Amino acid sequence: MDDLRKQLTQPSPESHQEWTGRIISSLAIILIGGLVVAILIFLTIKGVALFTDNGVSVWRFLTQTDWQPGHQHYGALPMIVTSFSVTILAGIVALPLALVVAVAITEILPQKMTGLVQPLIELLVGVPSVVYGYLGLTIIVPELQHLFGGTGFGILAATGVLFLMILPTMTSMAVDSLNAVPKQYRQASAGLGATRWQTISHVIVPSARDGILTAAVFGMARAFGEALAVQMVIGNTAVMPKGLVESSATLTSVLTTGIGNSVMGTADNNALWSLALILLIMSLVFNLLIHLVSKKGAA
Repeated sequence: MDDLRKQLTQPSPESHQEWTGRIISSLAIILIGGLVVAILIFLTIKGVALFTDNGVSVWRFLTQTDWQPGHQHYGALPMIVTSFSVTILAGIVALPLALVVAVAITEILPQKMTGLVQPLIELLVGVPSVVYGYLGLTIIVPELQHLFGGTGFGILAATGVLFLMILPTMTSMAVDSLNAVPKQYRQASAGLGATRWQTISHVIVPSARDGILTAAVFGMARAFGEALAVQMVIGNTAVMPKGLVESSATLTSVLTTGIGNSVMGTADNNALWSLALILLIMSLVFNLLIHLVSKKGAA
């Protein structure tokens, strides 16, 4: 009787496993959270050093167009404008095509064709960015040079490369959003006498709107933070862009080309860390937008 009572009152092996799992999960969450906080603090401290230690005005840093670190001129506006330009242009071009391809995969193409196209698109998502940059350098830049003259480097070339990069990502996420629309919606629309196109345009796409917007923001966030592929085709000239086919530079391209040529702790190096801080802030903004859109869709 005492043995039975002891077995009933003592914790079971399953409960020990559950507590062990909770402890391991909690430690992992604390570790990851600590790393994220440490990175945020480190980048913030390094990013504001240009303003606190070197006396550079934040307003002048964000609004001046003269970027010459060797002459103590730190105007980041050209890189900010170029980064937003290539990101927005790539998103504007990629989103409609991604939506068309996603609709074709989910609503129009036969099942056998879908089974071939969708895995191919998902495979393209994992292609390294240097491959897209090399394609842009060997195909897009020479074609732009032939069409418009000049060197072919610039915002238009970077837009083409980023378009190729984010199109598979946007398409894959849009396909998931369209597939998440309940089949009952399609059946109800067909029961009311709507054509396939009417069902797609007035029922399916509006129902998946939040997921499609999330795909757009996610793709643009990837485009904004891309470094290597853009650096290979944009020309890397830190001046205010005056045209789509003139050499310019983004925040990431200036960072990747300049970080190895500066001394830690100098004003030039601090200026690069300030550019990195801008990238961090924009990444947080994009993540916040994705969270808000996803939360709105769930509601």
